[in-house]
Amino acid sequence: MRFVDLGFSNMILDERIVAVISPDSAPAKRIVSEAKDTSRIIDCTGGRRTKSVIVTDSDHVVLSALTPEALGERLNGKENDNNGGTK
Repeated sequence: MRFVDLGFSNMILDERIVAVISPDSAPAKRIVSEAKDTSRIIDCTGGRRTKSVIVTDSDHVVLSALTPEALGERLNGKENDNNGGTK
């Protein structure tokens, strides 16, 4: 169990993520629209442009200002760990 930083002090549990997709395709736009209509949307963009759409196992849709590539790296543990300058 690990939390993934979505930016702007927002985090999501990695086990809950089903898919991370680009918001530009028609199916992604449909998913976001349906989630808004049924109050299942969580906006974590901090007022910025949506660059990725995260679908969870609870059928919630999370919007993030990070790219799918950046989120993929964070999910795979390739994020730079800063231990206060000590290693």
